[in-house]
Amino acid sequence: MKRDLRLGVNIDHVATVRNARGGRHPDPVRAALAAERAGADGITAHLREDRRHIIDGDIDRLMAEIRLPLNLEMAATDEMVRIALGHRPHAACIVPERRAERTTEGGLDVVGNKAALEPMIGELRAAGIRVSLFIAPDPVQLDAAVAVGAPVVELHTGAYCDAETDGARSLELDRITTAAAHAEAIGLECHAGHGLDFDTVRAIARIPTIVELNIGHFLVGEAIFGGLDASIKRMRALMDEGRRTA
Repeated sequence: MKRDLRLGVNIDHVATVRNARGGRHPDPVRAALAAERAGADGITAHLREDRRHIIDGDIDRLMAEIRLPLNLEMAATDEMVRIALGHRPHAACIVPERRAERTTEGGLDVVGNKAALEPMIGELRAAGIRVSLFIAPDPVQLDAAVAVGAPVVELHTGAYCDAETDGARSLELDRITTAAAHAEAIGLECHAGHGLDFDTVRAIARIPTIVELNIGHFLVGEAIFGGLDASIKRMRALMDEGRRTA
């Protein structure tokens, strides 16, 4: 039996446009509400340490105004753990974060950060927050995720999406497929995301052991040309098409 595939819409870059000029427009919370109407299953927002897009007030409003589950992307820092514990979103996805990067450039090194991650994950889970780790499609990192107590992983699909040849993309797709199967085998719920667009999403949606995709930048970019509602609905349709052929 085929499992449902959820779509989490990341609203970070609505806030990026707002912050470029200041003020309140465009409003990322309004975008989250529009995503809900368009068929999203959840909302993702990354509260970076430098507050370059989503800001604290956005998280306050999202918690108060949206009905969909909120997935708070966050660095593994004491400040972010305090914020997550104060708001208690549905989920927290721990991601690597470097101030100089334009976007998240790779997966979290769970193996090298076990000692720091384990107590943080324990605190978040004790508060009823579903914890995921954003990692490369690497079985070693998946095994480490189990060891530190994370119930969910999100596989970084950036290398697959950025591949410049069909052969390179096929190799990256194989890595993701193998990692997703391994995640299920060791008891992890598997999500995926980063860089997915209309051309790349169907192949990922065909992987039966992936149950959620988180997509943001591309949807916000497409919204400039055709509207957020239309971009989300088309992405949802392509995901469903891929899942039907899983």
